[in-house]
Amino acid sequence: MNVERVVLAAPRGFCAGVEKAIKALDWMTRVFEPPVYCYHEIVHNQFVVEYFKSLGVIFINDVTTVPAGSPVMLSAHGSPPDVIEAARRTGGTVVDAVCPLVTKVHHELKVRANKGFTVLYVGHEGHEEAIGTMAVAPDAVHLIQEPSDIDALADHEGPVALLSQTTLSMDEWQDLREYAEVVFPDIWMPSRGDLCFATTNRQAALQEVADGAGTVIVIGSANSSNTMALARVAEAAGCPRVLRVNRAAELPDDVEGVVAVTAGASAPESLVNEVLSVLNPSDGVIIKSVIVEDEYFPPPPELREMLKAISAVVDLVLQTPRTAKFDSQADREYTAAQVLASVSR
Repeated sequence: MNVERVVLAAPRGFCAGVEKAIKALDWMTRVFEPPVYCYHEIVHNQFVVEYFKSLGVIFINDVTTVPAGSPVMLSAHGSPPDVIEAARRTGGTVVDAVCPLVTKVHHELKVRANKGFTVLYVGHEGHEEAIGTMAVAPDAVHLIQEPSDIDALADHEGPVALLSQTTLSMDEWQDLREYAEVVFPDIWMPSRGDLCFATTNRQAALQEVADGAGTVIVIGSANSSNTMALARVAEAAGCPRVLRVNRAAELPDDVEGVVAVTAGASAPESLVNEVLSVLNPSDGVIIKSVIVEDEYFPPPPELREMLKAISAVVDLVLQTPRTAKFDSQADREYTAAQVLASVSR
């Protein structure tokens, strides 16, 4: 390779929802003997999934296959209500690691459906988040992927609302939103949009670094919606070459000139460092930041209660003062990157 300079986007990589989910599943593997079951991939990243498999986590697509009494984690993408109920019927501990921003969309859909709205949901067919969200009110919601899906509902009578998958690209969402507003002038939308702030921040940062780059490298897995959205943003920005890779080993050996690098919201920073090491730019790495993120999502409530109970038992056995309270500051400071660095525990 003959890479002159790397311009590194900031923010990039793990978002608050992914941080929460990875740390929650890590706690599950520490508290319970393996196997711990996880409904769908905890986040869409090959490296993260393989790491947890090495700890005895079994990823499943059907919670009814979980042996009775076994611990179950539900993924960050959000699960259909019937899946949550079925998981709880297994009799084991169930921890739901759903991202709070996805929960917000679930709530919006439920409220609009109960008020008699027909809901247009902009999302990707087959994506776990879209499946989980639409299952909240299946009789009231229609999946929208292109303008013709909106045209098919043009003669609909009654109130209409517009919601979206959180991980879409801004352009993808905006084009369909504007078209829906033409077809349905009175369409309802939430006062705060459904797109994840981390997703839009990463897209904005990429647009900044893509300018002038001969190649853009997007680090993340192919089944990660926000990662693929980043690749589309780079293409739309006119970058001559856009590479989406899981990790450095997938880089071609002919990358040269000025290279822009970013990572999807479920891609570990260790993979970014791997890529930078292989690129080895002669003029170094420049970090271009558009915003500093300081969002923090605490562990799922089921997990917090479980950790409090464990702490209380330890205090009782050791006859120490009662310390059974959740330490949010300690949890905030302990990052998912540290979790993934704990190869031997």
